Amino acid sequence: PPPPLPRRPPVPPPRVITPQTSPTMSQSPVEDPPEVEKAPDVPPRTKLVPQPQPPTLPLLPQRKAPHVPVIRTISIDCAEDYEVPDTTQNHLFDHLDMADKDDFSSLYSDDEILDDDDDDSYETIPNNGGSWQDYGLSTLKDSVYLPAIGKRQSALGKEGNSAPQLTPVIKMGWLDKNPPQGSLIYQKRWVKLDADFLRYFDNDKDMYSKRIIPTTSITNITNVGDQKFEVVTHNRTFVFRADSDFERTEWVTVLQETIRDQKYTHKDLSGQHLHGAAEMQGYLELRGLRSKLYVVVSGDKVLLYKNMEDYKLGIGITSIDMNVGNVKDADRRAFDLTTPYRTFSFVAESDQQKDEWVEAMQNSIGEALSNYEVAEKIWVDEFNQFCADCGAAKPEWAAINLCVVFCKRCAGEHRGLGPSISKVRSLKMDKKVWTDELIQLFQVLGNRGSNTFWAANVPPSEALSPASCSSDRRRFIAAKYREGKYRRYHQLFGNQEALDNALCINIQSNDVLETLSLVFCGANVNCDTGNPDFPTPISLAQSYEQHLQVEFLTQNKNTEIPRSEVGGHMDTVHYMAPPSITHNGFLYKTASMGKPITERRAKEEFSRRWCTLNDGNFNYYESDRNSTPNGGLKMKEIVCLVVNPLETHGYDHTFEIYTDSERLYLFGTDSPDVMREWVKSIAKSFIPSSAEDLLNRDFERIGKLQYKDGLNLQSPKVGWFSLVGSTLYACFEDSEGEEAIHLKKLQELSIQQENEVLVLVERRRTLYIQGNRKLDYLTWSTAIQRAAGSSGDTLSQQQLTESDIPVIVDRCIDYITQCGLTSEGIYRKSGVNSKIATLLESFRRDARSVRLKEGEHQVDDVSNVLKRFFRDVKEGIFTSEASAAWLSTSAIADESQKILNYQSLLSSLPRVNKATVRALVNHLYCVQRFADMNQMNLHNLAIVFGPTLFQTDGKDYNAGRVIEELIGHYVAIFNVNEQQLKKQLDEITAIIKLREINSSSKVPPAGDFICTVYLEEKKETAEQHVKIPATMTAAELALEILDRRKISVREKDYWCCFEVNEKEETERPLHYQEKVLPILHSMGTESCLVVKKHYSMEAMLIYLASKVDDSKHGMMKFREERNLLGLGLNTGSFHDRYFILTSTSLRLYKEVRSLQKLQIPELQCSHRPEKEWPVRSLKVYQGIKKKLRPPTCWGLTVVYANEKHEKQHWYLCCDTQTEMREWFATFLSIQNDGNVWPSETIKMRASRVPLDTRLGNISLIPLRGSENEMRNSVAAFAADPLALFRDL
Repeated sequence: PPPPLPRRPPVPPPRVITPQTSPTMSQSPVEDPPEVEKAPDVPPRTKLVPQPQPPTLPLLPQRKAPHVPVIRTISIDCAEDYEVPDTTQNHLFDHLDMADKDDFSSLYSDDEILDDDDDDSYETIPNNGGSWQDYGLSTLKDSVYLPAIGKRQSALGKEGNSAPQLTPVIKMGWLDKNPPQGSLIYQKRWVKLDADFLRYFDNDKDMYSKRIIPTTSITNITNVGDQKFEVVTHNRTFVFRADSDFERTEWVTVLQETIRDQKYTHKDLSGQHLHGAAEMQGYLELRGLRSKLYVVVSGDKVLLYKNMEDYKLGIGITSIDMNVGNVKDADRRAFDLTTPYRTFSFVAESDQQKDEWVEAMQNSIGEALSNYEVAEKIWVDEFNQFCADCGAAKPEWAAINLCVVFCKRCAGEHRGLGPSISKVRSLKMDKKVWTDELIQLFQVLGNRGSNTFWAANVPPSEALSPASCSSDRRRFIAAKYREGKYRRYHQLFGNQEALDNALCINIQSNDVLETLSLVFCGANVNCDTGNPDFPTPISLAQSYEQHLQVEFLTQNKNTEIPRSEVGGHMDTVHYMAPPSITHNGFLYKTASMGKPITERRAKEEFSRRWCTLNDGNFNYYESDRNSTPNGGLKMKEIVCLVVNPLETHGYDHTFEIYTDSERLYLFGTDSPDVMREWVKSIAKSFIPSSAEDLLNRDFERIGKLQYKDGLNLQSPKVGWFSLVGSTLYACFEDSEGEEAIHLKKLQELSIQQENEVLVLVERRRTLYIQGNRKLDYLTWSTAIQRAAGSSGDTLSQQQLTESDIPVIVDRCIDYITQCGLTSEGIYRKSGVNSKIATLLESFRRDARSVRLKEGEHQVDDVSNVLKRFFRDVKEGIFTSEASAAWLSTSAIADESQKILNYQSLLSSLPRVNKATVRALVNHLYCVQRFADMNQMNLHNLAIVFGPTLFQTDGKDYNAGRVIEELIGHYVAIFNVNEQQLKKQLDEITAIIKLREINSSSKVPPAGDFICTVYLEEKKETAEQHVKIPATMTAAELALEILDRRKISVREKDYWCCFEVNEKEETERPLHYQEKVLPILHSMGTESCLVVKKHYSMEAMLIYLASKVDDSKHGMMKFREERNLLGLGLNTGSFHDRYFILTSTSLRLYKEVRSLQKLQIPELQCSHRPEKEWPVRSLKVYQGIKKKLRPPTCWGLTVVYANEKHEKQHWYLCCDTQTEMREWFATFLSIQNDGNVWPSETIKMRASRVPLDTRLGNISLIPLRGSENEMRNSVAAFAADPLALFRDL
């Protein structure tokens, strides 16, 4: 018999359970309710639209033993039943030999690799990789995944819901396809059409398509010419040719009917309607191809696209079903995705990215082999079909102790809570965990009941959506389950004894929701029931055969209860909405747009609208009498608010609003007060309370951006930023209050173009700002760069150091201190005007990027740049208002009073001016301390800098006196610590001595190398061992060799230094001004330097003199060096290509164009080249190695090194020697700005590298080996030259 019931407290009246709707169901009153499409046999991975409002649950029945519902079993094959088929008996493997023969033929046919169609083989695409973060598809809203439907059924797939569903093929057959460049050579393709996609393959046996075109993207089907028809999409046109007019008509009719059916059904194949969020996406190199592909791992598929743009449009290459895939590690950054039909060899950017890709693909394999039986049972309850936290459809994870079902992105945050709070399990892979009782518990309770407790008080501003970022999910889930912030407090909360007693009573019934409420409000799952036969609640529930209660209590035996203050009475805290911001009035508005505004908008382009802001909604109407808005936006959609400068557009005062849907709204008014009120109201409506400090200033722009800092580079966080002048204020995710970033004081500001990241380097921190929305990121990037640059001619408007000194002043002073303090007549000698003007302009453009280097910049040029800057600076260093007071102070007779006056004037200067005066006077004080070496004493410096700093042009003698007194009384006026000054002078003295030692020491200066150079040809008798300093040019090296051999240079002797590569059978004449040392560093062991006559130079100079412009075009035979499958085997042959060489680029075209077209620049510009390279990044060598079998002996080898220093080779063959010489001459002329050979004879050079006289007539010892070995050999030889001969 069951034990006696303990005493029951009075039973409260029955409760009405009002279920919480999914976050996705919160709709604006003006929005249309979502529609639900239900179809039989929905594939497991197909995204569902949000669920309808569920009906209110009836009143709870009286407690009695629960009736266990019969659970309908769905027959689904699971991963455990998967078997690898016997390939010897499967006819689908018959063509494997062909795949092995040409591993990439399934994606690219031979003619397409040769011809490089835009459709089928691709140009080099910059990597957008960098770090991979969990940002979902917020940056690619409109992208289209290749669907699970309409694909070729794998023989390995089994029947059941886990197998992909097929869309019937409407028509298939052979068609000829025309490349987009319009070649006359058609390519045979096997084409298949179903209701959703048009695909074409290399042949009818291929498993992987070459192109997939969504039928929804097809806009028109038209007949063109004989047996040809065009398939027109949103971004390009595909041309096909049938074998007969009848077949062409049949294809066109079927395609038109399919498109018409799509319009009637309004089927949407965009965005996430077909798949969940991509687990991984980005560019990967596919071995065998010269360009990278955009790869997406989504669900149980890996999808290949040409680039990100095609991914957004949904026009893909192929999809790989991972139920037959396997991922294997390969060498270094490579890994292989193997299927029975083909092996895909990918190469990632880094080892870290490789690990992330491998993990993502392994997860995809797990997804493909997953079992949907448990998921289907739990999804029977419509509330369980959506994530309990963010509302995403088809959640596949659950917390078995919390009784909630959630999506994959939320599952990651649940795992972060730890198993003591949330026990995360998969609905598809953790089959053994899901007992019948646990499944039934989720059917009875699940998201429907659990959220009535966990999410009873969620404020709308904190609710998640499927597009929420990781940081928002982390905060919300921790608040919901760890802190219990939104839970519905039990009426017994805080009374432990009453909670435990109520738990013991409730578990005797079937009210599991009440048990959940009691447990997570503090009831002890392991409390003493007072019954010795059944001492624990679990045993007590078992005695009453309450299996669901037992299951729930068992899962929560060790669960951590939400942190709360327990004890005493606690009032229930309900959510209080913040006060609503309301504002209305007339504004002038332009049409919204999807790109930045680059032109002034006239008043005529604005329309007067009545605008209202209320309850987080901004609406605009035709007039204040209309009740229906013309349009509007929600405040939560705003990501950036910009206040434009005065009179930017036709209306004096304008502001811009950017939304997360990549739209820009421009509003204007003539009243500054009206605009100020609107900007203030809008900003308060979308800026969160945590970032309210940003509203205390008159900002130029304000909004949210993603960022990373040095402490966390793995995933971006969301921060709120406002730009005020040259200061960027930021409220970061994990910090209290705001932080100020002084943009003019940044040490570095750069942009990583490949992944659109703005890098801000401060003294103690590096901040990475990135945009997931391109539109507002571009405007932020432009505004920050403009604010960080020099914005005017005053000192305070320059780029500054941490000490508030203009960067130009700091760099010049530092360079002169290091290299010029001993230079005689420093600051009095003139530099080269053209170099001074160029350097000053570089500083004014971006002083932060200028690096002064000895050898490249002369001391006198730098000193004159500093003087000219001070002479031109607006208002002067002493300010125009205070200049007279400074000049009059020099007349004071009393020295002590004079010093006090100078100190008073110094303290009254603006912050930047004061810091600059201090730094400059300190520098001049150090200069005059070494006057015995530089001849610049106190008086000489005053003569130079007095008129310069006071901008008097020598008209006021007092200017020099002021500077002389500031330098002379430097210690007293500036309150200098004499010990620190002595330390500074000692450091300068040490620098000077070190430079003297280096200049007079027998040790060759750092950077000098001894190398072997040959005369005429490479042989031992022609060897010359020469010391190569860092400044030596190719012309100087050539004359050095000729002088040693006492060879005189006649008038038309063009002696050059050649870089000869014996392995490649190529040579390149170095330009006469080219530095030799960098060439030595880059040469391999198979290369050497040879000085010999350039017999073609005279003919090249004559040809260049006859040319009108510096361009050239014509036909050449072209071959590209490729590696087949990464095995190092060269493939390909020479083919005719048309080249155009201009002052900026070398462009390659596939087809031969008529001479008439080539003479029309407009036609040239409109015709897209197959390839294009920046001409100054190319190295052109004469010759081609014989093993490539060039068709002629007059060839050029072109080497291109990209940003990652990866070298690529191309080979060009000309029909005649004259043609090759003309191409080579044009290359030289463009790369050297027309300066191919010095106008004067090479003997008339300004400087010569002197012979090393200390070595007498002893030949220098050649050095071989690595750079470090060379340096060690030089040092040893210089220290003791005779040591090398002692053993002889």
